[in-house]
Amino acid sequence: LINSYGPTETVITSVVQDCAAYLQGDLPLPAQMPIGRPLAGRHCHVLDANLSLTPPGVPGELYIGGPLLARGYMGRAGLSSERFVADPFDDAGGRLYRTGDLARWNSAGQLEYLGRTDHQVKIRGFRIELGEIEARLLALPDVSAAVVVALAAPGGSQMLAAYVAGAPGAVPDAQELRAVLAAQLPDYMVPSSLSVLDALPLNANGKIDRKALPAPDWDAGSRYEAPQGTAEQALAAIWSDVLDLERVSRHANFFELGGHSLLAIRLLERMRQAGWHADVRLLFQQPQLAAFASAVASRSSGTAQSHFAVPPNGISDGCGAIEPAMLTLLSLEPEHIRRLEHVVSGGAGNIQDIYPLVPLQEGILFHHLLQTAGDAYVTRCLLSFDNEVALLRFIAALNQVIDRHDILRTTIVWEGLPAPVQLVCRHAPLALEWLSDGPDAAERLQAHVDPAHYRIDVTKAPLLRAIAVRDVVNQRWLLQLPSHNLVLDHTTQELLIEEIALIQQGRAAELPVPVAFRNFVARARLGVSVEEHERFLSRMLGDVEEPTAPFGILDVQGDGIGVEELRVPLATRLSTSIRRLAQQLGVSPAAIFHLAWAAVLARTSGKDDVVFGTVMFGRMQGGEGIERALGMFINTLPVRARLHGRSVIEGLREMHDLLTELLHHEHASLTLAQRCSGLAAGTPLFSALFNYRYSPRAEEGAQPVLQDMQVLGGGERTSYPYTLSVDDLGRGYSLVLQVTERVGARRMGDYMVAALTELAAALEHTPALMLDALALAPEPELRLLRQLGVNGQRHPDRETVLQMFEREADAHPEATALVHADEELSYAELNRRVNRLAHLLIARGVRPEMPVGVALERSTGMIVGLLAILKAGGAYVPLDPDYPAERLAAMVEDSGMRLLLTQSSVAARIPAPEGLQILHTDLLDVSHHSA
Repeated sequence: LINSYGPTETVITSVVQDCAAYLQGDLPLPAQMPIGRPLAGRHCHVLDANLSLTPPGVPGELYIGGPLLARGYMGRAGLSSERFVADPFDDAGGRLYRTGDLARWNSAGQLEYLGRTDHQVKIRGFRIELGEIEARLLALPDVSAAVVVALAAPGGSQMLAAYVAGAPGAVPDAQELRAVLAAQLPDYMVPSSLSVLDALPLNANGKIDRKALPAPDWDAGSRYEAPQGTAEQALAAIWSDVLDLERVSRHANFFELGGHSLLAIRLLERMRQAGWHADVRLLFQQPQLAAFASAVASRSSGTAQSHFAVPPNGISDGCGAIEPAMLTLLSLEPEHIRRLEHVVSGGAGNIQDIYPLVPLQEGILFHHLLQTAGDAYVTRCLLSFDNEVALLRFIAALNQVIDRHDILRTTIVWEGLPAPVQLVCRHAPLALEWLSDGPDAAERLQAHVDPAHYRIDVTKAPLLRAIAVRDVVNQRWLLQLPSHNLVLDHTTQELLIEEIALIQQGRAAELPVPVAFRNFVARARLGVSVEEHERFLSRMLGDVEEPTAPFGILDVQGDGIGVEELRVPLATRLSTSIRRLAQQLGVSPAAIFHLAWAAVLARTSGKDDVVFGTVMFGRMQGGEGIERALGMFINTLPVRARLHGRSVIEGLREMHDLLTELLHHEHASLTLAQRCSGLAAGTPLFSALFNYRYSPRAEEGAQPVLQDMQVLGGGERTSYPYTLSVDDLGRGYSLVLQVTERVGARRMGDYMVAALTELAAALEHTPALMLDALALAPEPELRLLRQLGVNGQRHPDRETVLQMFEREADAHPEATALVHADEELSYAELNRRVNRLAHLLIARGVRPEMPVGVALERSTGMIVGLLAILKAGGAYVPLDPDYPAERLAAMVEDSGMRLLLTQSSVAARIPAPEGLQILHTDLLDVSHHSA
């Protein structure tokens, strides 16, 4: 039995498949019988909408080429040009016939027929191949025939309806079939109605008669189905309240209903209050109400289920001497405790609690101690008041908030201790510092907290300061509130302002009971074990051997100086599209933004496997009152994105799954992640950060009203060369970019907007499009690149670069040849330096074709070195000092170099095996060599 395929336009048979092996049992019968491979003289391509080849398994339109193609359609030039197109893979001008058939290559190199392209439909903004859904149904053992159509539902919208006929002896269940499809396909590809028929209607030609299909039963597959059982009904009521919906179907998806991380926290808190317990990872893994309720119920009924209990604070009120047994979150010797009592104003009587730092605090403290001038972790906030009374009233309210929250009365102590600790004072009032009046008050206030030199003493609580000045010229009072990131994150700053506003409005009674920061410390330290964190991070990062450094910049210990900041509000249409796509695909919008940022980093680093840091919210593990707790909760963890060979929809699913896993590990330390990677110690994993922040109040105009005051501005700094913050404003989005001025915030912002635009369009129209096919460069940059790529001057192939250089030096000896910083060299001077160094290299044994290593910083010396090696007859091997030591060692060994040209500032970073000559260009005396 031969399965043959071929349109008339390709002179009938083009592709064949011998089915004998399947019929005889030598090969298992496939769910989708292939149509085979092209015959001799034919070649077949499966192409996407851009006429690019699709990878195996990805559907596309089948194009057939070869000498046997028809010339066209008699008397129908228009149709001929539409169906017979130029072959993009044939430089000789060949043609391809556009079959209009959907196909894909399987893993055996055979073509599989999936249906017609004219059976493509658009549902909820997504372009869908009906043949793909039919193929999934036909692969099921209980189904012998299947057809899927798009029909108008009672509401007028297009919806999918599927019809199947059972295999002999089988009675397919419609709900079970839909459940199987839901597990295999995106939500928008699952038919809303699925009907089981005795047989599908056929026309006179033996093909399925779509017009004769019965009307679908839309109610059977409708989106609402009442929750069943105690757990579903209880959780449905909570979902309805948190998501502000009248009712929730048992098949509803949390993300499709508009859920996100912040709402997830509220949901889990409401569940806890009602006696139901779950972690956020379970919600992200099982976002459908029925599945989530089932998992929650099984957990609740299990005897092994236990809920985290925070050890109580053993230091009581009025305690005059602290003993080791009172400390329930760490162990300290008596001499260490006495030291703490000595360094705190008020002694033991002013110590409320002592506990360790959480992972991100450890990292922040490390960088704080490294810096001697300025501090990248100080955030400034400038406020203006109509009068001095309003300013003093604000400070009084702020001190009330400080009295309420332990984190605002916390100091950090490390000297003389085995490890740094945070110590909570019972009293730590904020003092107001005044600057002298003057016409330049605003400028002097800003200079006073200049990030280049201003620091906060983190051993003195509270870790925020208040500096005020009267601006006589503008008749206002200015207040600068610098705070340290050791105790305040973005959400905490918003909550702090909200509480001040309530106190000023006389509504202090409405404030919730404060949540002790020790609860969070306990969860971070005593929750998920270090071993579990390590297993997860090793799986994700174990084979990462190179850092991700966009444009080659890997410095992650900057002081925030030389960083540009840019705010880019996203267009309303793009914001709406992203939010709608996230809901339709059952993912969080954050996953789309993460994937777009990964695509940008891939292009700018020249890699298709990238790692970047994402700022975790830190509050996702739940706990009573966590939503309104103050403190430094956030943490930075690595995200790895493999882009090669992934379609946009596959990449998004993988990103959503990874972010879901990270929620469980949000308290793991970045230092541990570094150790779990394949990178050498001390080499950063990444130099780019991503921070997704929920700020719906900013767009809704629900900012707290503060009396006689306005916010004039603030300032956050970053030690990384690339930081992207996405503010989720409820309906729209705003990007905040902090980028090293060597690259520019506008440039990275343009890339990110382009990536989001292209990604959203691909998810809507071509979800099978490969991620590396996304066009990210803005049109102006593309035009510039095209112009730079045009070389109108053709140099003779008979001349080498050295000969051309020598000729130019003879013709124009005094012309400028090289400029670097303040140094400028003429052709004559450059040639003399090159010649002297070349003679030295020859004297050291350099011979024709001998590899010579070059590890030099970008400077005139690097150009001199490269030209000198060429003049000596050698071949230079560039070595980047920022590469990992293992990679540099492999390059040195693999090249067989016996001489290295370097300089003192980088030589220590280059592995030097025995026998390798090392020449320091900054220490060489070549004056006695001929020029």
